Amino acid sequence: MNIVLIAQDNRKELMTEFCIAYKNILQNCDLFATGTTGTYIAESTGLAVQKFSPGSLGGEQQVRARIDLNEIDMLIYFRDPLIKKQDYDEYQLFRRCDVYNIPFATNLATAEMLIKALERGDLDWRELVRPVKNNEPVKPLKKVRTRRSRTAAERRPPEAAADMQPTDKKQPTGNR
Repeated sequence: MNIVLIAQDNRKELMTEFCIAYKNILQNCDLFATGTTGTYIAESTGLAVQKFSPGSLGGEQQVRARIDLNEIDMLIYFRDPLIKKQDYDEYQLFRRCDVYNIPFATNLATAEMLIKALERGDLDWRELVRPVKNNEPVKPLKKVRTRRSRTAAERRPPEAAADMQPTDKKQPTGNR
């Protein structure tokens, strides 16, 4: 399982504590992180972390490229909710997770749920949907055209439709 760990500046300590707490689960995964976050995690936990460039120097773009190649199975991104500025790189990263169906967390509660799901084996399906062959990028799914649903009259066989035609003859109503 390939997991990317990213934390904004004032969330790096939280990310480090998270990795210490779940070290026994994370040690069975391939971990990736942006520059400084990766250094903090590796130094505090002893886990092997492959580092991308720092986020501000293109690290998030490198993560997006790996997502596009279907090489990432989970993203844990601790961001500061008090920062009002919306970051375009952040938006694009989360958008790609949505497009490629990659589980991601942006806070501690959701990250713990994902890690516990990983421990139980609930995310093993990611191994099945990673069809990367010879480093070829995964082709996006084709848009499926759907047919217009037919009305009840269109679904009837022609004979039944003929029987339903109004007639000029009055139908007997019974004895009165």
